[in-house]
Amino acid sequence: MRSDSVKTGAQQAPHRSLFNALGYTEEERKRPMIGIVSSYNEIVPGHMNLDKIVEAVKLGVAMAGGMPVVFPAIAVCDGIAMGHIGMKYSLVTRDLIADSTECMALAHGFDGLVMVPNCDKNVPGLLMAAARLNIPAIFCSGGPMLAGRVKGEKRSLSSMFEAVGSVAAGTMSMEELCEFEEKVCPTCGSCSGMYTANSMNCLTEALGMGLKGNGTIPAVYSERIRLAKHAGMKIMELVEKDIKPRDIMTEKAFLNALRMDMALGCSTNSMLHLPAIAHEAGVELDLEVANKLSADTPNLCHLAPAGPTYMEDLNEAGGIYAVMNELSKKGLLYTDLMTVTGKTVGENIKGCINKNPEVIRPLENPYSETGGIAVLKGNLAPDSCVVKRSAVVPQMMVHEGPARVFDCEEDAIEAIKGGKIVEGDVVVIRYEGPKGGPGMREMLNPTSAIAGMGLGASVALITDGRFSGASRGASIGHVSPEAAVGGPIALVEEGDIISINIPENTINMKVPEEELEKRREKWQPREPKVTTGYLSRYRELVTSGNRGAILEIPHK
Repeated sequence: MRSDSVKTGAQQAPHRSLFNALGYTEEERKRPMIGIVSSYNEIVPGHMNLDKIVEAVKLGVAMAGGMPVVFPAIAVCDGIAMGHIGMKYSLVTRDLIADSTECMALAHGFDGLVMVPNCDKNVPGLLMAAARLNIPAIFCSGGPMLAGRVKGEKRSLSSMFEAVGSVAAGTMSMEELCEFEEKVCPTCGSCSGMYTANSMNCLTEALGMGLKGNGTIPAVYSERIRLAKHAGMKIMELVEKDIKPRDIMTEKAFLNALRMDMALGCSTNSMLHLPAIAHEAGVELDLEVANKLSADTPNLCHLAPAGPTYMEDLNEAGGIYAVMNELSKKGLLYTDLMTVTGKTVGENIKGCINKNPEVIRPLENPYSETGGIAVLKGNLAPDSCVVKRSAVVPQMMVHEGPARVFDCEEDAIEAIKGGKIVEGDVVVIRYEGPKGGPGMREMLNPTSAIAGMGLGASVALITDGRFSGASRGASIGHVSPEAAVGGPIALVEEGDIISINIPENTINMKVPEEELEKRREKWQPREPKVTTGYLSRYRELVTSGNRGAILEIPHK
């Protein structure tokens, strides 16, 4: 056992004395030592139930003959961090989580790991850690929130942010806003639409790193506790058989995940996280492949914010396995891949039928014949940018308009709420990328303000930052190269005509190359916004959005 390095032999007598101090018995020490990485805290609604999940995992591990040991992982609530300096500290925690988990796992000699995350950055952060460590691991998330209900209609957090825009537009009263505030987030869990947290929990299942229902069973269901016990039991089988994350997270598994990303209409943040996780697994996932897969992967789901259905509906319709089964009918998935169940993808999804064709469209009646995410390129984004195509209204799939240029999110919000943005405009928010932010803030406030003010069908937003999974509309993010390194988005001037063609995967500014060259010669790098602390170190190491914003030591 790996844990023999801290438990067995005369040399380890001091180690055993410390286990004695922790209250562990000799009988426990003879068992495989399983680390349970708990993201529990009291600031993230998706994590407030994780203490119960962790206790269930511990029981499952013990029932199956293991020695469960809990240690923590941090997590930022993206909703609470939104719209202020806090959002600079969201994406950056992904690497802190991976690094700290690596430190804890290797310092203490664990035989296996059960990861208990739930929200936006700690799911990919722990997947990165699992791939990097490559010791047996399984995931059991905390589960999604139930949808709220306002005036008889299901609602979620994206409705809340858009309601703020409606108040600014004068189309909603403060009393109505208060009703939304009271009702849209009714339970613990990751917010109830196909936002980033739920996207990544679903893709964890699609990758083969979580058991059936990991992505969709609501947080408040007792079924989630039973799932946690089974995850605790299953890790012991993975340890016994020495099935490791890189045996599961292969190149083909990531292609399966991308297919599911397209079918589900996941958050564009998945286009940051999947390449970063793959990188840790030794797989280079070029986003060029996304459009190739999208071309023949039907979009089968329109969960909020793209449509009126929610995670609880997807769960009742059969969950992730039912969507995977639909795709397998067309031969779109690799079904012979190993998963944490100890069985192949094909064995897992066999017989998992679609129970509600209104929630999971059948292959013969998809929302679109192509996938939910598109990667665009052009002279504005030579390396790439991404858009959640499934959340774009038809009239905005092709759009041209004048650029309204802002060098930070706050200035853009002020202009939008001040009525200075009109139909046809293309809002450009730059110097918010991984280096420029630093931290690549999400832009849910400006996209929600645009939607709330009734401009969602006529105004596009482009940024080198990123978007919350709760954003909808022609919201195009991850523009690479970013402005801070002199990418073309830094050269856009007020009034330049921006041309967006999502079906053709192009994005361009209609400015002659000679003029762009003149602007390029005049451009000067900006002074960093942050010069101390973790963000300063992050800025020095982070790469561009098209590479997943992974950290890399600069070449000297």
